[in-house]
Order: sequence, then structure tokens, then C-alpha cells
Amino acid sequence: MLVVGARPNFVKAAPLLPAVAGSAVVHLVHTGQHYDEAMSRMFFDQLGLPRPDTNLEVGSAAHGAQTGLILQRLEPVMIEWRPDAVVVVGDVNSTLAGALVAGKLNIPVAHVEAGLRSFDPTMPEEINRALTDRISHWLFVTEPGGVENLRREGIATQRVHLVGNVMIDSLRRFLPAAEKTAALHDLGLEASGGRARPFVLVTLHRPSNVDAVESLLPLVDALSEIAREAPVLFPAHPRTAERLEQFRMAPFFVQEWNERGAGLRITPPLGYLEFLRLESCAAAVITDSGGIQEETTVLAVPCFTLRGSTERPITIEQGTNTLLGSDVAALVRGVREALAGRGKRGRVPDLWDGRAAERITRQLLQDLAS
Repeated sequence: MLVVGARPNFVKAAPLLPAVAGSAVVHLVHTGQHYDEAMSRMFFDQLGLPRPDTNLEVGSAAHGAQTGLILQRLEPVMIEWRPDAVVVVGDVNSTLAGALVAGKLNIPVAHVEAGLRSFDPTMPEEINRALTDRISHWLFVTEPGGVENLRREGIATQRVHLVGNVMIDSLRRFLPAAEKTAALHDLGLEASGGRARPFVLVTLHRPSNVDAVESLLPLVDALSEIAREAPVLFPAHPRTAERLEQFRMAPFFVQEWNERGAGLRITPPLGYLEFLRLESCAAAVITDSGGIQEETTVLAVPCFTLRGSTERPITIEQGTNTLLGSDVAALVRGVREALAGRGKRGRVPDLWDGRAAERITRQLLQDLAS
């Protein structure tokens, strides 16, 4: 049984399903944590994911209520189907809930993307990650730092497997399709010959950045300053769009690029392929997301992360990521350097080769057959 619930889960599940399909029957459960057209269905379609065998339709809610509802609705499904193993991915509420139900039913759990730690206990994802790892029988890790984190926490070595990154499996598989999209043209970011004009791509959704006017306003001010020199495109997460409206920040944004081809422009969330195309062509990416730190490292695009810590340190040590906290002055300086072609360049970490799902499947099937 493979349990997914949110957009990052869908991207990570996409390579796992075909990898295991020839050797096992998979029951795909969608919790419904992300459920609307932009946050769910479009991703399923673009990633080639099949219709879920079960959709719990939990919708959005506070953390406790949402996690509790997944527990309530998933348990009878798991009892009825009684899988040999339950696979959970990432660090969202659906991840923890899937692991909890399986653990209480004595069904072994595989956690894909285990071992990541930001060491920031105020992040709900950090709690989800740590608890899921304690429950899991297989811990599939993306980078050596995750192996070390689990060793320090006393996790048995034989349960830990460094396999690479399924998020990058999807990136490598779908990048050719992304390159065929009309995203650059449709958003006015295409130059002659079909290449991209220099632009900056933004994605922000964490409560620490968007839920208070005191934190969001300085960020929007900084984006506006950058937007005087280059186009800044901001596909807004629904919670971010709500806050921008609530805090009356709409005047900062333009509907179309100005006469110099610049400006700060907001759009609704984009499909996976469209966003990947923009991400691969951007001069710089500004984010507070986890997976985007990894994707930009592989795409060799400078990334500026507006968080005080990251659970993906390899993207800083080897990749293109720069951790800025809330330093908006450093953000403006760094993005200007990137727009001038002097942004950070790194290398692709070992095992981020597009074959992580194969390694995970091989280990699971081998252990289940023994």
C-alpha cells in the first residue's frame, strides 16, 4: 500500500509505482490532504499516476483534526486490504498518519525520504519526519547526512538504506516533457529563439513567512525591489494568496509585465510540468520549500531559501542553495548577482541519478521475499 496526500508526495510516488508494478500489486491511497484541481488532480494527470484505489477525502483542516481524520478513515481500509508493507513518502500529515495506522496494525512501514532533520521543532514537518522514522522498518535516505542523523538517534543500521532521491527520479523523467510546454511563452518570459528572458521564480507558503504581515511585508518589499530590474513570477500557494489578499498587498503586483518587461506578477499554482519548465529556465529561485532546494541543485539554478534552517544541507554543501533566514537585504544582493550570471553553482549529489525508485523497490521485494 502506497499512501500519498499532498503535491510533493505525488511527485515522489510517480517513479515508485512503475518500479514496483511488475512485481507486486499496489493499493494506492490518496488521503485528500491536497484535493483541488491545481493541488491534486492536475499533478496526477501530468505525472501519469493512476486513479487512487481509495480516496479518503479528508480535505484541509488544522493539523490535529486532519491527522485524526486520516487515522479514522485509513484504518478500516488497511484492515480490509492487509498489505505486506505500507510505503509513506515525505513529511506531511498524511505521511505520519499512514505510518501510525500501519504501525498499530503491525504492518511494516517503509519511509521514503527518511532521516532529514532541520532541528527546528517548531516545524510541523520536523515532528512528522522524526515520528515516522521511529515507526518505520525501512528507512530510505536521500543523502549521507540523513544516515548520520538516524545513527545518532539510535536507529539500527540494517534498517537504513542510502538510495538517492525519488524527487530527482521524477525531475529527470519529466524534464523533456516540461521543455515542450508553452509556460515561458504563455507567461511572457520567452525571448527570441524560444529561450528564456532572465527572470526570478518565487514560491512561499510557510506560516513563518506568510501568516503575519510583519514577516510577509518585508519579503514583498524585497521582491518589488528586485522586480524593478527583472520579471519576478510568483505562483502563489492558496494560503499565500489568501494572506496577500488579507493584508491588502495586491497593489504590489502587476497583471502584465511593464514596458521594460519587468514587474512582480502573481499567478495561481501551476502544474508540475509548467513549474518545472520555469524552474529550469529561471536565473534564480526564491523559496521556502524543501523539494525545490533539491530540484534547483540538479538544475544548476541558484536558489535562495527563506528559512532559518534546512533539512537538506547537501543542497548548501554541494548544490546551489543559499540559506538566508529572513535577511531581505542579502536576498536582494544575492538575486542581483544571479541575474548578472554570478550565482552559486554546485554539483549533483551522488545517487541523484534517477534510479532511486529502482533501489527502493529492489530492497523491499528482497526483504519481503526472505
